[in-house]
Amino acid sequence: AAARRHLLTLAHLGYLETDGSWFWLAPKVLRFSGSYLASARLPRVAQPTLNRLAAQTGESFSVVVLDGDHVVIVARSGTGRLLAYGLHLGARLPAHATSTGRVLLAGLARGEFSPWLKGRELPRLTAHTVVDARRFRALMDEVREQDWCVASEEHELGVHALAVPLRNLEGRTVAAMNVVASRQRLEPRVLQKDLLPLLLEAARELRPLL
Repeated sequence: AAARRHLLTLAHLGYLETDGSWFWLAPKVLRFSGSYLASARLPRVAQPTLNRLAAQTGESFSVVVLDGDHVVIVARSGTGRLLAYGLHLGARLPAHATSTGRVLLAGLARGEFSPWLKGRELPRLTAHTVVDARRFRALMDEVREQDWCVASEEHELGVHALAVPLRNLEGRTVAAMNVVASRQRLEPRVLQKDLLPLLLEAARELRPLL
């Protein structure tokens, strides 16, 4: 009864819609995300860099932050030529199966990452998703060592992404930046001389602003 009263109140305020039995979100809830994107420093700082990278390469770029089990896209830019389903501002994606999520998890202190992983079931989203805890921990060690991550078809089939951490002047990872590209663009030899240097340089440029 208490939960229903809360739902009815939210419906009365315009944040939910209802048919009398079921409730669903109303467009008014977008005011919250709009207010955040308009006022938060990180999206405003990152957007010009994302626009430049997208214009330079023709690929799609995003900046995301970690929120519990998920990452949230707070800025993005791209041509839409290769765009995964649901990669829009405010989208929430599973941290364990995305390049940005892994970069952000790798940026956690050891004392934070172990409790995050302990006893956690990693959902299998595609046949390529890493769900074994021991293998995932080894993967995080690899990401920490190389300081970037490629995830191929682990969140969505046909989607390949490369991510790097965004750190502030204190060295703390505050966000991650990634590019969604074709498998050919993310082959090791091409990656090393093409997209990865662009992302790393962009991260260095943004660091004093974070």
